[in-house]
Amino acid sequence: MATHQSAKKRIRQNEKRRLRNRYYAVSTRNAIRKLRATTDKKEAEEMLPKVSSLIDKLAKRNIIHKNKAANLKSKLTNFAASL
Repeated sequence: MATHQSAKKRIRQNEKRRLRNRYYAVSTRNAIRKLRATTDKKEAEEMLPKVSSLIDKLAKRNIIHKNKAANLKSKLTNFAASL
């Protein structure tokens, strides 16, 4: 176990960040699921910019890789266009 004060603080910070990152990741995944479940083209086009923004934020925070973010956005854009 950590004995230095700075190591103890780092453990606390890491746990806070991990929980925050999990919250953002799960929220984004749920938004993606909701978009993919949509059958209405107009509704999908309204949701797409919001979901893309969430995905970009995950990539910016290094929660997901930037290429994964690009692939997700591409697939969702094609899905919305094909409705």
